[in-house]
Amino acid sequence: MRVSSTEFAGTLEGPIDKNTTFLASARRSYLQYFFQLIDLPIRPNYWDFQYKVTHKIDDKTTLTAIGLGAIDEFSFAAPKNSDLTKEYIIRSLPTINQWNYTVGFTLKRLIAHGYYNITASRNMFSNKLDQFENAEFGNESKRTFKSYSQEIENKLRWDVNQYFGAWKLSYGLSAQYVKYNNNFFAVVRRQLLDSTGAIIQPQINVNFLTAIDFEKYGAFASLNRKAFNDLLSITLAARTDVNSYQKNGFNPLNAFSPRLTLSYVLSPGININATVGRYAKLPVYTILGFKDENGAFPNKDTKYITCDHLVGGFEFLPANSLRITVEGFYKSYQNYPVSVATNTSIANEGADYGTIGNELVKSIGKGRAYGVEFFVQQKLIKRLFVTASYTLFQSEFTGDNNTYIPSSWDAKQLLSIILGYKFNRGWEIGLKYRLSGGTPYTPYDMVASQMNYTLTGQGVPDYSRLNQARLPAFNELDLRIDKKINFKKSFLDVYFDFQNAGMAKNVNKDYYTFQRNKDNTYATTDGKPLRADGSNAIPVLIKNVDQTIIPAIGIIFEF
Repeated sequence: MRVSSTEFAGTLEGPIDKNTTFLASARRSYLQYFFQLIDLPIRPNYWDFQYKVTHKIDDKTTLTAIGLGAIDEFSFAAPKNSDLTKEYIIRSLPTINQWNYTVGFTLKRLIAHGYYNITASRNMFSNKLDQFENAEFGNESKRTFKSYSQEIENKLRWDVNQYFGAWKLSYGLSAQYVKYNNNFFAVVRRQLLDSTGAIIQPQINVNFLTAIDFEKYGAFASLNRKAFNDLLSITLAARTDVNSYQKNGFNPLNAFSPRLTLSYVLSPGININATVGRYAKLPVYTILGFKDENGAFPNKDTKYITCDHLVGGFEFLPANSLRITVEGFYKSYQNYPVSVATNTSIANEGADYGTIGNELVKSIGKGRAYGVEFFVQQKLIKRLFVTASYTLFQSEFTGDNNTYIPSSWDAKQLLSIILGYKFNRGWEIGLKYRLSGGTPYTPYDMVASQMNYTLTGQGVPDYSRLNQARLPAFNELDLRIDKKINFKKSFLDVYFDFQNAGMAKNVNKDYYTFQRNKDNTYATTDGKPLRADGSNAIPVLIKNVDQTIIPAIGIIFEF
C-alpha cells in the first residue's frame, strides 16, 4: 500500500491455488487537490489499474491473462487569484477526458527444441477533447473545437521460438481487426463583419463524422546463428504487413522490413555491436480516417512511413556490476505525412495538447536523426548504484520544399543521471538529474494571432519561420529520501520527495494573449468592447517560466 500527498496505490499478489498466481494493482491521484491548494487553474485527475493471472495447465502449458486500464481527465477551475497566465491556460487548452484498456490471454506451450505462444488481445482508446471560446464551457454557440474519437484493435498473434544447436529460429503470424471513429468539429477561421454588418470574411468550419474498419495482417521471421566459438552472433530478420483498407494495401512490399544484427566479442569484456534495418509503420488512424467536405477519405492511400536505421558501437563490461556502451546511430525517414494547409511535417506537431492528423496530408516528407550516445550503469553493490546516459544528436524533417529544418524535438543534447546510496539504519537517498538542450519553436504570426485569438485562445504560429527560434536549456534535479523499517512480517517505507529540488528556472515559449483590465475584461485601444477580429485589442506576450518545487511525503507498507 502506498499513500502520498499526490496519489494512493495498492498492490496485491499471491497464489489462488497450487497452479495459479495473481497480481493486481490500482492507483488514484490527488493532483487536482494539490493544484487547487497552490491555486493553479488546471485539474489533472487519473486512475490506472492492472492485473496478471498465471495458470499452469500442465508441465508444458501455461495460460496467462493480463489487463491494463487507465482513466485520465484534464479540466479547469477558476483560480482564486487570477492573472494573465492563469487566464491564458484556461482559454487556450481543451478539456480532456480519456480512458483506455488492454486485455489479453497468452497460451505458452513447450514443444520440441523450444516453445510457441498464442496471444489474443483487445485494446481500446477513447479520447474526448472540448474547447470553447472565452472558456465558456458547455455553451455550444461558443464551441471552437471538438474531437470525440475511439480506436479499437482486436489482435491475434502466433509465434514459434526454437533452438537447433547454434541456431535459433523464430517466426510467426499476426492478424488485427481495427475500428476507428471520430466526431470532429473545428472552427478554422471566424466570420468577420465590417461596420455595416456585411461579411468581409466568411467563417470556415471543419466538421465530419467518420467511422472506418479494416483488417491488418503480418508475418515475421528471425534467424540467429553463433559462430567462431560463440564469439560472433548473427541475426537476420524480416517482417511485412498488409491491410484491407488501402487500395494497394495487400502488397507486402509496401511494408517489407529486413534487418541484420551483428555482435562480436573482441576480447573478454569488450563487444562490438552493429545493426542495419528498415521499419515500416502505417500512418495513425486520425490521418487514415480524415473525411473531407465531400465525404471522401483523401488520406486513405497515404503511404507507409519507413525508417532506415544504422546503429553501431562498443560495449564494455569491466566488471560484473559495471556496463559501459558507446553507440552511434543514423535514422532516415521517408513518406512522412506533410500538412497541406501549413506545408509542414506532421513530425513537428504534437508538442502541445490536441489531436494530430485530422487534416489533408501528403506522403512527401523526409526526416533524419543522427548522433552518438554514451551509457554507464553501475548496479547496486553494497551501497551505491548509478545509471547515466548522454546523447548528442540532431533531428531534422522536411515539409513540401524538400529542405531539412530542425524538428520540434531537436534538443541537440540529453543528459540523464540516476544515483542512489544506502546509508546505515535503513536510510536511503536518491537523486535524478535531467538536462536537455533548448528545443526549437515557431514564432507567432502577430497579425494572424490578433485576428484569431478570441477564437482559439492562443497565438497562431508563423509557419514561414518554422522552428527558427530556440528555447534555453532545460534542467531539473529531483531528490528523494527514504527511511525503511523492517518488521517480522511487514515492511514500512516513509519517504520525502522533492521535484525540481534545485528550483531551476525552465523557460517555455511565451504565451500570446490580450491585456486585461482589473475587472478581468479585455483592455482595448479605444475603450470600447473587444471586437471579434481583435483589431482594438492590446496584444501581450507573457513570459512562460516555471520555477516550481513540488514536495511530497508518502508511506509504503508491505505485509
